[in-house]
Amino acid sequence: MPANQTAKKKKYDMLTDHPGKALLFFALPMIFGNLFQQLYNITDSVIVGRFVGENALAAVGASYAITNVFIAIAIGGGIGSSVIISQFLGAGKIGKMKTAVFTTMINFLVISVILGTVGAVFNHQILSWVNTPEDIFSDAALYLAIYFLGLPFLFMYNVQASIFNSLGDSKRPLYLLIFSSLLNIALDMVFVICFHQGVRGVAVATLIAQGVSAVLSFFLLMRKLKGYEEEEKYGCYDFGMMRSMVKIAVPSTLQQSIVHMGILLVQSVVNSFGSAALAGYSAGSRIESLSIVPMLAMGNAMSTFTAQNIGAGKLDRVKEGYKMCYVTVLTVGAGLCIMYQLFGGAFVSMFLESGGSTAYSVGVSYVKFLSFFYAFIGLKATTDGLLRGAGDVAAFTAANLVNLSIRVIVTNVFAPVYGIQVAWMAVPMGWAANYIISFGWYLTGKWKRVKVISADQGEKRKN
Repeated sequence: MPANQTAKKKKYDMLTDHPGKALLFFALPMIFGNLFQQLYNITDSVIVGRFVGENALAAVGASYAITNVFIAIAIGGGIGSSVIISQFLGAGKIGKMKTAVFTTMINFLVISVILGTVGAVFNHQILSWVNTPEDIFSDAALYLAIYFLGLPFLFMYNVQASIFNSLGDSKRPLYLLIFSSLLNIALDMVFVICFHQGVRGVAVATLIAQGVSAVLSFFLLMRKLKGYEEEEKYGCYDFGMMRSMVKIAVPSTLQQSIVHMGILLVQSVVNSFGSAALAGYSAGSRIESLSIVPMLAMGNAMSTFTAQNIGAGKLDRVKEGYKMCYVTVLTVGAGLCIMYQLFGGAFVSMFLESGGSTAYSVGVSYVKFLSFFYAFIGLKATTDGLLRGAGDVAAFTAANLVNLSIRVIVTNVFAPVYGIQVAWMAVPMGWAANYIISFGWYLTGKWKRVKVISADQGEKRKN
């Protein structure tokens, strides 16, 4: 049976269509989906910034750096585990693919409960570690406490979205995110504008929207899996697969979370400049999060594309797809630069009142400077995605650690001397170093010889 057989024929095929077409059709729903994912926090920030006040925006912003680390753990772990799923699918081993799906979901349900409990217990300590300003501490703690209650929902939705993507279906996660984001916006308005619940209202709205999305995603995934007919038995859990997933998921989690870990470690320095500067920094970081969505989506698409084609023994298609990613990210990077140089202030004014305030000036400076360098993270993400899809995790793990180290060291050493702007000037330094290391490893060709699914796990898919 063809590995890509489903109840409904797709408009593209990762294994046979032109690589540019396959990557584009696959990445576009991921881009739109990730944009809606960002709407959770963007909407929270816009509503509290406009209808509650600057301090409320700063409180949500202080929490944002922390919550994004957990989001990245969920996304990175799901993507890493889905490499195994994609390679089994590419090899036509449907029974083992289903076992890998159930193993992934059980792993991350357990992890999410543990992390949620730890986060709830150490909520105040975490905020103290990053030097959260005193005037916003209580609101930030309240937001985080509610957020940690919904962490299992957050994890299960993002992991299930990664599983959909590994099966070549990037549309269902998009539809779910559109629904849940619109629900989140509606609930934000009800709780904040109508019931005057402030920071508590946006946190509860996010919790409800993520919970509904996670439950719907689970039932849709179970229905999709029934569309695959397997010729072999499958189980609910496999420890051998779990060990293989850990080898890829841990570096992948690190790779996905490295940007947000850097932001969190930099946060303590930013917080020392006061709540007004923090509000501007929060607005700028929201815009950055939106801007890097297409870059990260291309990296994730390249990961799935690489895994499926390696599973099918088509290495030449991997190289062709990698070249197409370059064209895309360089084009998008140039477009973002032009847009933010012309309209950067307008984007910041969505969160803050325009004018000469410290918060507004910090936000505009952040957005305009970083716009010159978005192509760097695109090149980094696609190269890391190829290595991750091949199961070659050591090099891009080291590259991302260098990325993190540069951001943290430069900010901590030079920001107290030269000002808060160093916090975003260090970002492209890390991106560029990351790309150079990963690309150098790609050129060695060693990624072609990595074995993720062993011979005893099934024969290679016959074309």
